[in-house]
Amino acid sequence: MRSPVTDSATTTPAPGTEAQYPWSARLEQRIRAIPIRWRIFAIAALNTTVVLLLGALIWDGARVLTGAWNELRAARQADRLLVSIDSESVRLQSLIHRYFNQPQPHLITEIEARRQKLLDLLRTRAALEPTFAGSVSGLTNVTERFLAGFEELRKVRDEISRTYEREVLSPARDMAGLYAIIEGATKERDALIWPALSKSRESYSAALVAANGYYLSLASQSSDDAHRHIATIERTVPVMLDLADNDLQRGALRALGQRSVEMATGLNNLAGSFATQTRLLRESVDGNQTGMTNALDRLSALVRSREERAQERFDTALADVYWQVALVALAFLGLIIAIGVAIASSIRRPLSELKVAMQAIVSGDYDRRVRGVKAPDEIGEMARAVEVFRGNAVARRRAEDDLRTSKERAESTLADLRDTQRSLIEAEKLAALGGLVAGVAHEVNNPVGISLTVASSLARRCDAFADELAGGQLRRSRLDDFISGNREAAKQLVHNLERAGELIQSFKQVAVDRSHEQRRQFDMREATDQIVASLRPALKRIDVDLMIRIPEGIAFDSYPGAYGQVLTNLMLNATKHGFADGRSGTIVIEARPVPVAGDRIELLFADDGAGMSDDTRRRAFDPFFTTRRNEGGTGLGLHIVYNIIRRRLGGSIDLISSPGAGTRFRIILPLSAPREEATAPSLTLTDTNG
Repeated sequence: MRSPVTDSATTTPAPGTEAQYPWSARLEQRIRAIPIRWRIFAIAALNTTVVLLLGALIWDGARVLTGAWNELRAARQADRLLVSIDSESVRLQSLIHRYFNQPQPHLITEIEARRQKLLDLLRTRAALEPTFAGSVSGLTNVTERFLAGFEELRKVRDEISRTYEREVLSPARDMAGLYAIIEGATKERDALIWPALSKSRESYSAALVAANGYYLSLASQSSDDAHRHIATIERTVPVMLDLADNDLQRGALRALGQRSVEMATGLNNLAGSFATQTRLLRESVDGNQTGMTNALDRLSALVRSREERAQERFDTALADVYWQVALVALAFLGLIIAIGVAIASSIRRPLSELKVAMQAIVSGDYDRRVRGVKAPDEIGEMARAVEVFRGNAVARRRAEDDLRTSKERAESTLADLRDTQRSLIEAEKLAALGGLVAGVAHEVNNPVGISLTVASSLARRCDAFADELAGGQLRRSRLDDFISGNREAAKQLVHNLERAGELIQSFKQVAVDRSHEQRRQFDMREATDQIVASLRPALKRIDVDLMIRIPEGIAFDSYPGAYGQVLTNLMLNATKHGFADGRSGTIVIEARPVPVAGDRIELLFADDGAGMSDDTRRRAFDPFFTTRRNEGGTGLGLHIVYNIIRRRLGGSIDLISSPGAGTRFRIILPLSAPREEATAPSLTLTDTNG
């Protein structure tokens, strides 16, 4: 911490200070004569001037850089355009070769699309590029000659198809028919003509296969094989003429020889057309493609030269702008630093003194006076404000001590209230479980009592039967009566003991669910029936009809104990308040799926009892609110219901009631309860007196 200093507004510098730094002391005094806001404004004005000057330099540099960059970008665009033209021409050439090797309809469509794209590039984008001035027309002419060659090739290809169809396949089909005629005219299977005919037929099949192979693959070997097999056919025709049996065979053989000559001539014509196609591919397509490549190479060299010049101009302009901005920025930065240090010193020194005083206040030393309260500038005003703050801090600390004491007392009282509330809730829980046990015991007592009476009667009848049997006075009718009576007694015993077992099992499930807040899957109707069975004693004391309209098959993955507590509290609330005056009525429990949300169930609990006033309805879910305080009510029943539904079961509850019109609770429950409670753990008790 800095040592205390004297008031800078009313004292002179320490002895020796002005002699050691005379110019700095005088400069600080002159600066402090200027208000701080004007000092800050001077720095801001200087910074603004620097920013404007730098902005002007940067704008001028940006203008130069923009021109150089535009030129560089234009050169790169021209280069990309050349690459696109070259790529399209290469693809077009490849497609043309593929088409003439394996003609397919989709290749024609793709060739036309590539052709149109290439012409569009040349006639639109390339024509507008200044770099290509004087070269586009020549490149376009080469491209058009290249495409015109493709059209000539298509015509030649059409001629090849016609030649193959008319001069090769047509004679071949005629020859197949002639072979069939010759075979049909040869009646005897051992005729002398059969060997020569079989050899000729085999040569025909081989010639046809070779001709098809030559047409599809242009293989010279296939052409030679076809001519060789046709020559074999021509040699066998005279032999078969000498061996012919009738005029029909001889006529067919002469026609066969003529068709073989036509087929050979067609193959020669087909070879000539293929040679023309090869020449056009070499001269019109590949030759013009080479011309296009050379033209593109010349343009590419021109574009690269232009790009290098543009890049050099851009780099030079960028370096010039960089050095101009750097030199101006460094010069003004030095000036700003010098002025800023002087102004900062005129502010930092008195602020440091003020900080010492404030630190003393923070450390609790309120006896130290604040220095510089008589200074004329803004820091002097701050010193005066700190002095006022020092006085206020003394009063505030005293008030904080009083407030802390009051808070501790309030927290202690709140802890006592929470302990009392927990004790009251535990008492309510024990009372509810006790009432549940008493009710179930009353229900179980009836079937057990009946079973005991029947068993006692059965024992007496067995004793009497034994006496009669020992005395030898037993008759058949008596035996039949004894058996019939025992059968009826056994039925009554089984029925009543099963009833008692069902009641005990229902109580066991409800008790387990109440005592263990475990999540499990359960059927809504089955759980409701078990809960209602445990509440039958309470319902028998009033004249109320209970109607349950819950369909079977509604499966919940939730907390059955919490669900049972909700129904129990609502049921006991209705019997205690809705029908407390002895009136008769109806309680309806109804469940149905929510139409707009299939994973939620709407549970309606309604009675036509006394209803609630507006004030009671508004405060029904408030803790410890009850209308029967003098009768032992705690006011926790509906509050517990609200907390269980909202926090444990993840649902919502609405209350509709009016005096004399009954009460209606509308509860929305998800089929799958949330895994964690929304806030604090819910109360899991049953209020029987709320």
